Amino acid sequence: MIHHPSPNYGPRRGGLRPELVVLHYTEMPDAASALARLCAPEAQVSAHYLIGADGQVWHLVSEEARAWHAGAGEWAGRGDVNSRSIGIELDNDGKSPFAAPQMSALEALLPDILARWQIKPEGVIAHSDLAPERKNDPGPRFDWRRLALEGLAAWPWTPGSEASNLPEALDRIGYPRIAPHLRLAAFRLRFRPHAAGPEDANDRALAAGLAARWKG
Repeated sequence: MIHHPSPNYGPRRGGLRPELVVLHYTEMPDAASALARLCAPEAQVSAHYLIGADGQVWHLVSEEARAWHAGAGEWAGRGDVNSRSIGIELDNDGKSPFAAPQMSALEALLPDILARWQIKPEGVIAHSDLAPERKNDPGPRFDWRRLALEGLAAWPWTPGSEASNLPEALDRIGYPRIAPHLRLAAFRLRFRPHAAGPEDANDRALAAGLAARWKG
């Protein structure tokens, strides 16, 4: 790991501490370009970590501090996600598969973060989860199931009832209470990236299974 401090951070507000890990893609040509932007004062953006496609990890902001990565949005009915999260940027253009060395580096980084802050796998979320109106990263090419197999994210291994109430399930999971089609799109982006059209029984069953896990 390379320590490369970014000036773009501040104190966590209101005594908040990390309870989420938010995953992003950089949507830039390469890791060097992303690193420069995340450390440029005029950009006013940052993250706690950046992981290159080759698996190189840069530590940019102390986990105790508030990095500027999430922006406007909410999760589980609460805003100021920056004060409640650790942000990890993944060097990816938003169109390509995530490289194997990068995924391996992420899988090596996450367990210590989760243990250090006592964050459950359900607390590892996408930028698109908390801001469905404006973000879609880390996007449809990111392998959430692979993370879940390592116990590092949630996955609907046991679907619930196909007749369940989708809005109630998405509320329990944590999705913002915004336009139904945007919530459905965010949910599908992560769990059914190739699905289209109105909500269906599969959406309801998967969301119900996840909601039961969150309830537990």
